[in-house]
Amino acid sequence: MFLNARGLLFSLIILPGFLLSSSASLGNYVEDEIRIDVPADGRVRVENRFGDVRAEIWDKPFVSVSAVVTSTKPSGLTRSPIVIDNRGKYLAISTLRIPVTATAAIDLKIKVPQTANLEITTIKGKIALNGLSSSALLKSISGDIDASINEPIDVNLTARSTRGAITSTFASKPATDDHLWQVRLGSGSTRRSIDAQTETGRIAFAPIATPEVVAERPTRPPELVGANNIRPIGTPADPNRPEDLDEGDVIRVDSQLVTLNMSVVDRSTSRGVKDLRQNEFHLFEDGEEQNVLQFDSSSAPFDLVLLMDLSGSTKNVIKLIRDAALRFVDAARPADRIAVITFAADARLVSSLTADREVLRQRINTIDTERGDTRVYDSLSFAMNEVGKEPKKSRRTAIILMSDGLDGTIPGVSGQYGSQLPYQDARRAVEEFDGVLYTLWLNTYYEALNPKDTQPEAFDMGHDRMKEMAEAGGGIFYEVEKLTDLAGAYEQVVADLGTVYSLAYRPSNKSRDGKWRAIKVSVNRSNAVARGKRGYYAN
Repeated sequence: MFLNARGLLFSLIILPGFLLSSSASLGNYVEDEIRIDVPADGRVRVENRFGDVRAEIWDKPFVSVSAVVTSTKPSGLTRSPIVIDNRGKYLAISTLRIPVTATAAIDLKIKVPQTANLEITTIKGKIALNGLSSSALLKSISGDIDASINEPIDVNLTARSTRGAITSTFASKPATDDHLWQVRLGSGSTRRSIDAQTETGRIAFAPIATPEVVAERPTRPPELVGANNIRPIGTPADPNRPEDLDEGDVIRVDSQLVTLNMSVVDRSTSRGVKDLRQNEFHLFEDGEEQNVLQFDSSSAPFDLVLLMDLSGSTKNVIKLIRDAALRFVDAARPADRIAVITFAADARLVSSLTADREVLRQRINTIDTERGDTRVYDSLSFAMNEVGKEPKKSRRTAIILMSDGLDGTIPGVSGQYGSQLPYQDARRAVEEFDGVLYTLWLNTYYEALNPKDTQPEAFDMGHDRMKEMAEAGGGIFYEVEKLTDLAGAYEQVVADLGTVYSLAYRPSNKSRDGKWRAIKVSVNRSNAVARGKRGYYAN
């Protein structure tokens, strides 16, 4: 979605018929349990902006949810604050304060099937998870996260806390200054995972203790597979942050050849470091140094794909968008080839890859408003497929996505349709993409005046998903507060791409056992830090 509100995307189910019963304390209301069927392997997304979420994994095939509303004074609350969007395999649960007072806290209690893929998001609220589902993504800005894991323990754990502590009662523990920690517990026979993320809260992992299991629990240490993050280019450096690779999940592995792209920045200035040579890089897989077989310096050319969201009523600003794209073309290096794709409901190839700047200018000047609801994920898939049609070559590839991230599938977005490709599948495709993804999030927020307008929670989710996709793609996320800043953001992308190096190696460990291979890169240059994807599964 871009720049305006459209018709209602889907029927949000607000549950006015569920009465809340008052507890003994003033202003405290407890809602009766709501049950919703969820198919096996279904997605369950819980977002609570107004309080805590306590989740329990159970063996029943349905979700159970209830709310506790706590206020310092009576609010006259007579209906549920829970909002449900049920689409069969996708179930979204969120909260509204209407008509709850602005100071009220709304806590959610939820029970989720073992087969579900669970995602929980809060702002300040605590997240407590008890048990293991197929996967769990736990995210909070400032709330604490506690995850208790049931026996037998067989799970991949990831924890990220920018300024908070990460603790574990398992045999292998994160260092006291770690802000990113990854381990695999158990045999690795399953792909169950817990990913916990918070900006300022703490994260704690522990087993669910029972007398029979605790006494006999194996003491085999889990495999440490992670390290710490650094800040992206263009932001002030924090001298207390350890040097290491930035976060990422999957690197493309082709015929035993592992390739990765990374930018290198000066720790003291956060500026890109150019003119590095191959012998200044040292690459390690699981602690063992690897022989780099291919190396592209930061001056090597790129194939650049400019992917622009033109959905909504852009008639009055289309010239600004064209001018920003032209600035991008002018800023790119002469050897870089550029393609341009625009989208709303459907993606349209404005120009295929070309180094002819005049042809690009002519085609960009034909860009106009696109029709239909926003399909960000489908359009990103289209762009990656277009790149895949190119014959194999030595050029690196980067996609630059400009959007507010408001795909029509996000709960609370006005419109009727969204991407057919689910967000998690789109993110997985980005992780496996043999290139770099940069995202430019354009702030199009406006105050919702009625339920048919795009809701504040949807804007937040669009922002977060744009950031997540950049991280998954090994690139950088940019916030563009005003459309007039877009041209400058494009120029910054081009500057940042000039600090990207590409390395390829054939792993000394030939086993294709599906286990995680942790990658670390060091640079023999004072204050130089490499950032990019940090590992892969050897499938």
